[in-house]
Amino acid sequence: MALRLSRLRHVITPPRAFAAGAGLLIAAGQAPLGFWPVALIGLTMAAISWRMALTPKQAALRGWLVGLATFLISLSWIVNPFLVEPWRHGWMIPFALFFMAGGLALFWALAFFLAKRLKTGLPGLAAFWGLMELARGHVFTGFPWAMPGYIWLDTPIAQVSAFIGPYALTALSFAYAALLAHVVLRRSRRVAALAVVCFIATWIGGAYRLSQPMPPDAAHNIRVVQPNAPQHLKWDPDYIPVFYNRALDLTAPDASEAPADLVIWPETSVAAPLYAAGPYLREIAEVAAPARAVVGLNRVDGMQGYNSAIHLDEAGQVIESYDKHHLVPFGEYMPLPWLLERIGLRAFTAQNGYGYSAGPGPELFDTGALGQALPLICYEAIFPRDLRTEARPDWLLQMTNDAWFGKFSGPQQALAQARFRAIEAGLPMVRAANTGVSALINARGEVLAQIPLGSSGAFTAPLPGKLTETPYMQLKEAPVWALLILLVIAGWAGTRRGPGRKTD
Repeated sequence: MALRLSRLRHVITPPRAFAAGAGLLIAAGQAPLGFWPVALIGLTMAAISWRMALTPKQAALRGWLVGLATFLISLSWIVNPFLVEPWRHGWMIPFALFFMAGGLALFWALAFFLAKRLKTGLPGLAAFWGLMELARGHVFTGFPWAMPGYIWLDTPIAQVSAFIGPYALTALSFAYAALLAHVVLRRSRRVAALAVVCFIATWIGGAYRLSQPMPPDAAHNIRVVQPNAPQHLKWDPDYIPVFYNRALDLTAPDASEAPADLVIWPETSVAAPLYAAGPYLREIAEVAAPARAVVGLNRVDGMQGYNSAIHLDEAGQVIESYDKHHLVPFGEYMPLPWLLERIGLRAFTAQNGYGYSAGPGPELFDTGALGQALPLICYEAIFPRDLRTEARPDWLLQMTNDAWFGKFSGPQQALAQARFRAIEAGLPMVRAANTGVSALINARGEVLAQIPLGSSGAFTAPLPGKLTETPYMQLKEAPVWALLILLVIAGWAGTRRGPGRKTD
């Protein structure tokens, strides 16, 4: 075994380039590419790189390089907000991208370090790697963007998320990689057979869920409006009326289309704050009638501002409002504002100042015959835990402004995560995006209607039916904890069988 590892180390030197290359392949599995076989190869290469590290410090460095390469590519869209006003913020692009990617990569470095330090073997690496992805989704409010489990989106395996959730699906992906790495390093037919059986079993399980009949669509229609306001013009006084009138023109369905029961505009699609928006809201209601409308705008209460969704009746009066509660650090609020103001840093998505205040938490909109909707404003849809409410909703409503994210990977990855939320909850999702991709998603994560990225338009469609409450929504993160414990036990058991019988 030692001789074989020595030869393999020689073949794939330099090891740091090997680790970075693994990260590049992992990133290829994320939207819009979605090359899951390439990403699985990358995950396997990362596990091999860990196995070949001689010390915990060496393992940590390789884990960090894997993560750095993965997040540099997956999060490359993060430069786009700095390009809205490049003369003011452009200088921060390299710092933002590298600090974000390098900071997230520290989670993976810690996973690689702990697995090597505690001698848990390849199964233990999968466990600690999965644990760090769970931590990445929660520490400092969390940022679970580009989880490796998302590589399975357009395969039946994505449906497994309805049972175990995205964090457990990510840990399962690491377990696949650990098995494949063992096969490469040991040429074990028994482990190769186990890997094939596990992969086929999850594929078949997901395919079975896809084969089950869907509940009928609702007898009521939703109309989604996408005005397509580029971010650099969105708040320009000369263009605000242009985008507003465009959205207003799109609100009324064509004569050939079925009438809608609810019209949805995207996040901050009304430029005026709520206290000054009365004439606009009445005009929106008049055009949308007899349908009700949900629109996004800013709400001011004293010295506090909120990013809000407003539910209007047929006369344009506010029935319900929801204030976004899960805010974007550095985007919608500034930690330590008194300090960061000294170097000219202000929140991006709030127009000026230090940003928004957080609302009290998830709330449901009573949309009449369409049932109870859970509003999610932009960033909130990347967090599985933000879907949990005391009463189960009938559908999910995401209102977003993806113009900040550019026209390539950012909006596509946001759509991919929205599709996963629908799978996990067993609920349809209606996604209204300013510049796209607006979409109607069924409870299995399938896109039934959409408006392309970077174009204006609207669609009217019946609301898809909901499935029964999924095991994941009932069990929460219990499945991922159970899987992580099993992987650690398997790793320790394998390393204690003696050098001639190790299973890692």
